[in-house]
Amino acid sequence: MTSLAFEVVDARPEPHAAVPTILFALGVSETSGASVHALALRCQIRIEPQRRRYTTDEEERLYELFGETPHWGDSLHPFLWTHVSTTVAGFTGATTVDLAVQCTYDFEIAGAKYLHGLSDGEIPLLMLFSGTVFTRGELGFSAEPVPWDTEASYRMPVSVWRGAMDLYFPNSGWLRVSRDCLDRLQRFKASRALPTWDLAFEQLFKQAGEEGP
Repeated sequence: MTSLAFEVVDARPEPHAAVPTILFALGVSETSGASVHALALRCQIRIEPQRRRYTTDEEERLYELFGETPHWGDSLHPFLWTHVSTTVAGFTGATTVDLAVQCTYDFEIAGAKYLHGLSDGEIPLLMLFSGTVFTRGELGFSAEPVPWDTEASYRMPVSVWRGAMDLYFPNSGWLRVSRDCLDRLQRFKASRALPTWDLAFEQLFKQAGEEGP
């Protein structure tokens, strides 16, 4: 039987991907002495929001996700961020592979709402691994599952996520609205000769009596 262990040693934005992507440098070790021919790896990444502190501004931005802060003892629970898979080439002993995680700025996704709401510090992540490990020995090739309880924790700096977003969407974010709402916004913007969407929203904020930051 093989004995696999995983450790995240680094995380960095990928500047040349088609979509915002973070590369996690994943250390993989096999401690039984078996020679790994290949590893088909799946990873579920969960965010553990209860494992960090929050500023007052962060608490306000996270209200939609977790409600009033007096209730956070009940509402702050781990939740899914994403799934990712990769193939690890053969190795003996230990190796390192980049785990590419695509990120979204869709604010209807809980992970994006949470990450956008953080100003600084670290993001507590839990990576749960599964998949199949292929080994080669005297009797030929064999395959066995990656144990279901194989996991790794990592505290990713918020700056890594913001760096990835800024590479693709510098100083901006995305909202999805219905076509009818978009048509009304477009008419509002055109009727007032406003050159940008930011100015259109600023006008709407003023009409609603909302003060700027």
